[in-house]
Formats: sequence, structure tokens, C-alpha cells
Amino acid sequence: MSHGTPEPIRPLTVLVVDDDFDLLEQVVSILEADGHTVVKAHGQVEGEEALLSCMPDLAVLDLMMENMDSGFVLCHQIKRLFPEVPVILLTAVKSATGLDFAARSEEAASWTMADVILDKPVRPEQLRAAVQRLLK
Repeated sequence: MSHGTPEPIRPLTVLVVDDDFDLLEQVVSILEADGHTVVKAHGQVEGEEALLSCMPDLAVLDLMMENMDSGFVLCHQIKRLFPEVPVILLTAVKSATGLDFAARSEEAASWTMADVILDKPVRPEQLRAAVQRLLK
């Protein structure tokens, strides 16, 4: 195995929720290329419906969708229903506003409830590394 190739990850069911069709498809294609089953939802409402029909092994959520806090709301719902399911939040907030939601402190992590927060645009290797780290 070459140095740049990540360890193989066991196939998962991943819930991906974003209101931007292009970004949704980008994340879905990365995860599917790694062999995962992806349940995709366009926006918070579809995400809530999808959550009721599948128990994901992992969730990748956009932070701002219909509402500024859509990603946080979905994250809280996932953690309430499935506390063991890791959540990755994707956000363009930092580039748009300069605010940094990265859960660097325990206090920040406790209120966001996300396991990882990645800035958009997310690079495939960033997403893969986060997925792999969360599943160890």
C-alpha cells in the first residue's frame, strides 16, 4: 500500500444532508467511491424524514440549509435518537463570516454535538480522513 492511500474503511450507511445539489452530489460520490451506501437528503426536512427511515452508521450534514441552524438541529436529533452515530458538519460559515465553529474545546463540542466540523469546500481526502478517524 502506498503512503498516500488511506486504510480501507468498512462499508457503512451514511446519511448525507445538504441543500446545495452540487455539494450533495460531490459528497455522495466520494462516499460511494469508497463503497459506502449513501442515503441522501436535500435539506433539513428531507433529512429528518430520511433519519426516520434509516439508522445511519455516520451522518454528514450541511450547517446552514433552510435555516441558519438546520445542521445543528439535525445533529441534535441524530444524537438523541442514535447517540453512538458520529456526525460530521460541513460549513461555509467561516469563509462567509469569519466565524469559526470548529469544536476545538470540550464546551464547543458539547453544544454543537458534532464530532467533526469541516470547512467547505471540503477536499475528498479531508472527508475520507474524518470518516476513517470517527470509525476507529
